[in-house]
Amino acid sequence: MSVTRMPRETKQLLVSSIRQYLETELDKEIGELAGEQFLDYLLSELTPHIYNGAVDDARKLLEERMAAADDDLYALKKPLLNGRR
Repeated sequence: MSVTRMPRETKQLLVSSIRQYLETELDKEIGELAGEQFLDYLLSELTPHIYNGAVDDARKLLEERMAAADDDLYALKKPLLNGRR
């Protein structure tokens, strides 16, 4: 799965955040290019898991809505004479 392109400003913000985190938490300085490469790596590894989780969440929501719609449609049925369906 390819990572969806993001606006340049967003990518720069994320790279800056990664660089700051690595410097603050791990006492490791990296350059802009290394930060971009690290971000690209993280996205390629994480995106499929996040995407699949979102698909599962959407499927569950649709199943719940379809069950509710089925109940609503059943409630609209008219009774038949002589007990026939």
